[in-house]
Amino acid sequence: MRIDEEGEGVSASRNHLVFAYYVTGHGFGHATRVVEVARHLILAGHDVHVVTGAPDFVFTSEIQSPRLFIRKVLLDCGAVQADALTVDRLASLAKYSETAVAPRASILKTEVEWLTSIKADLVFVLPVQEQVSDVVPVACRAAADAGIRSVCVTNFSWDFIYAEYVMAAGSNHRSIVWQIAEDYSHCEFLIRLPGYCPMPAFRDAVDVPLVVRRFRRSRKEVREELGIGDDVKLVILNFGGQPAGWKLKEEFLPPGWLCLVCGGSDTQELPSNFIKLAKDAYTPDFMAASDCMLGKIGYGTVSEALSYKLPFVFVRRDYFNEEPFLRNMLEYYQGGVEMIRRDLLTGHWKPYLERAISLKPCYEGGINGGEVAAHILQETAIGKNYSSDKLSGARRLRDAIILGYQLQRAPGRDMAIPEWYANAESELGIGSPTCGMSENGSLIYSCTEDFEILHGDLHGLSDTTTFLKSLAELDSVYDSEKTTEKRRERKAAAGLFNWEEEIFVARAPGRLDVMGGIADYSGSLVLQMPIKEACHVAVQRNHPSKHRLWKHALARQQAQGQNPTPVLQIVSYGSELSNRSPTFDMDLSDFMDGDKPMSYENAKKYFSQDPSQKWAAFVAGVILVLMTELGVRFEDSISLLVSSAVPEGKGVSSSASVEVATMSAIAAAHGLSISPRDLALLCQKVENHIVGAPCGVMDQMTSACGEANKLLAMVCQPAEVLGLVEIPGHVRFWGIDSGIRHSVGGADYGSVRIGAFMGRKMIKCAASTILCRSSSTAIGTNGDELEDDGFELLEAEASLNYLCNLSPHRYEALYVKVLPETILGETFLEKYDDHNDPVTVIDPKCNYVVRSPARHPIYENFRVKTFKALLTSANSDDQLTALGELLYQCHYSYSACGLGSDGTNRLVRLVQAMQNAKSFKSDDGTLYGAKITGGGSGGTVCVVGRNSLQSSQQILEIQQRYKDATGYLPFIFEGSSPGAGKFGYLRIRRRVSLDPNE
Repeated sequence: MRIDEEGEGVSASRNHLVFAYYVTGHGFGHATRVVEVARHLILAGHDVHVVTGAPDFVFTSEIQSPRLFIRKVLLDCGAVQADALTVDRLASLAKYSETAVAPRASILKTEVEWLTSIKADLVFVLPVQEQVSDVVPVACRAAADAGIRSVCVTNFSWDFIYAEYVMAAGSNHRSIVWQIAEDYSHCEFLIRLPGYCPMPAFRDAVDVPLVVRRFRRSRKEVREELGIGDDVKLVILNFGGQPAGWKLKEEFLPPGWLCLVCGGSDTQELPSNFIKLAKDAYTPDFMAASDCMLGKIGYGTVSEALSYKLPFVFVRRDYFNEEPFLRNMLEYYQGGVEMIRRDLLTGHWKPYLERAISLKPCYEGGINGGEVAAHILQETAIGKNYSSDKLSGARRLRDAIILGYQLQRAPGRDMAIPEWYANAESELGIGSPTCGMSENGSLIYSCTEDFEILHGDLHGLSDTTTFLKSLAELDSVYDSEKTTEKRRERKAAAGLFNWEEEIFVARAPGRLDVMGGIADYSGSLVLQMPIKEACHVAVQRNHPSKHRLWKHALARQQAQGQNPTPVLQIVSYGSELSNRSPTFDMDLSDFMDGDKPMSYENAKKYFSQDPSQKWAAFVAGVILVLMTELGVRFEDSISLLVSSAVPEGKGVSSSASVEVATMSAIAAAHGLSISPRDLALLCQKVENHIVGAPCGVMDQMTSACGEANKLLAMVCQPAEVLGLVEIPGHVRFWGIDSGIRHSVGGADYGSVRIGAFMGRKMIKCAASTILCRSSSTAIGTNGDELEDDGFELLEAEASLNYLCNLSPHRYEALYVKVLPETILGETFLEKYDDHNDPVTVIDPKCNYVVRSPARHPIYENFRVKTFKALLTSANSDDQLTALGELLYQCHYSYSACGLGSDGTNRLVRLVQAMQNAKSFKSDDGTLYGAKITGGGSGGTVCVVGRNSLQSSQQILEIQQRYKDATGYLPFIFEGSSPGAGKFGYLRIRRRVSLDPNE
């Protein structure tokens, strides 16, 4: 419907409408689904102008009609793929900027003129796809500028997809998300397809059934054409863009099976049990004739698998952010089996295919979404209003909340989206199953009834009690085909343990960086508080002959024709939060290189092969470090369950808690006696050398050596624990999550670390030069120029092991002018050869900031020492004011290094405003200071205040104000718990039921 200048609608003819249909050409999968909607519009007698980058035949092979017009234009780029299974997030953003942002003005001008020239009645965009899809944002804006209504037909929108990409890119490209959302806001409403993602930019949504291509021939007809009997098991390999160099082999399939190959190259040679389909083969017919499908998830593959009740063996795709929603829909209708990427590429298909044909997919919903969508579009074009105010507020708010969590890669809250979002309003219980606790401790009684505790103590920790309860419930899930449990990791964990054998449980908390932060790698004193949130790890060792192997692991061993050998099997709860695989397994012999453990560098490459399983380096890497550093040999198989409530990406050391809990549990299960300090140092090796994150040791040390309600004081040279500092009763610390994802593996953290080590090298060289010059002068007539102790200071500075051993006044007196603001990597290497940091590498082409990263640890060390001394001083307002001032100084020093963020800066300003506001001031004050923590660039802010109810109320007020400003409700960290060393370990055994009916 066109709109005149007065805004009054003029109805178009119902019999002949003109539709402008925008869809991009990234792959053919989405375009084939587009055909279904366009076909029904053309059948109704309307003209459809398709604006696309896809080849003409994709449309003309399905629709032979003079009412179909194709205009070849590419208006956005979709997602750039690094390979068949991986989206390149940064390249996607860069390509979108090049395609849609830079030429935006000319695009809008051209599209408005074109829409006016064809006299379009409605503009719509449909991104349904099989590989990667687009719902073209600028089309909505162009339609609005042309005075034409627009509708989008999709299961996702690009503001949602790109939101996580922006987190990886830092501040670059952030405006892209908001521009896309603003474009979508011009859309009349959304025709929303099943398996949808949150899409808050759209004012309203109308849900339709699956858009599915109809099949033209029966299963019998297709099989007769292929010469295949109905008794032959047939799998269709629906895998566009197959990995380069991948060779399909006869042994990939179970005996007697055949495989139909879609999208194979012309030069690809196939074994006799693989059949290559023609490029123009109509895939739905062959899908309907198959017993199962193997491929990667996309809207097309999922929708057609569900509609044909075809079991789907799927492989994850990295950074394909709509995948969790499609996967959840697939699994809800019992139609999916996930295959590990390694098994896809190496041909261990048998257990997955056999599992798939045992499924009974149960989707009974509609599959005429193309027809329904076409009808809605027609009615909209002639003036019908599908908008409904009742959905505009609440639904958009829910979706906006989820989008906010998506930005931070944390769970959200909406019952209309996957279940793993449901428990996240306050983000309590992340990563572990939850259960209720009664005030009288009945849950503790229940847990001790489930297990006999042979060693250790619960320490009154409710999270440990909850973990044991969830552990006890696993055996009831095992082998239950009727279970409705959707969490796949729970099913995997159910078959992990032999319940007749002992299980070892360890616990390690995250930490709040009160003072010290990034100065740890420069040798600073640090003050760290173990938080309430912790990671639990359960470990069981079994003789390989008694180990419960997953089907694919068993198939792998059988294929190698070997006797049972030690295998590591890991299940990690919370996989949905970051769209990673929940399980990992490997033969422990894979860690050996001949008769020696493999190198850390090779291990790093091993775990980097599959990004969806890279997380396993934090866990399995512990085993290699124990083998390498302590000479431990693992002769038994190991089953390991990880359940962490330490939120990822918030700067509270989620990775350290996993490493420390894992090593503590494995050490206990194997009778290893490792001191908490040594254990922390070993865990740091896991993170530095196997994971590849250049962190200091304070995280692991706090998780291992900390105690509840105390600050761990440690000099990181390399890890000298000075003791525990009691937190005075009148002082309290909080952590407030900014919602901006933090990672010590990020480039900013590494660059700042490199800059600090460059600064140390320059200071050492400058000290050596001054010392040499002064020594020469001393031999001459003017020897009183330098005092005797000055020579000693220069000698110490010339051999400076840790930057923090340089005092601030010496830095200001002699070295501040020596350090450049920045230096090019190759310039530094030419002059200084190396920066002498074993865990970072200088990029010759990178320009590094030097002065601020070098200055920060020198002053931070002084601030931490002052902070520690103040904690033991008399209770006064001056004491708290001074503590707060030190936090503020630290925060702005982080920013000078380039490690600040919009979110953390906002939180610090809110604390300052609360501290100084007359309406909140009291005689003794409440909140006194705040700072960014840990590695910076997001994460959590530490706040210091008086331990009072008013302070807690102010923290909640800040939480609400931050939400009002950003739409994100911060998680608040409060409370403390013991480190892994203090907790020890639990050795438990499942109690045998005496009830004959159980």
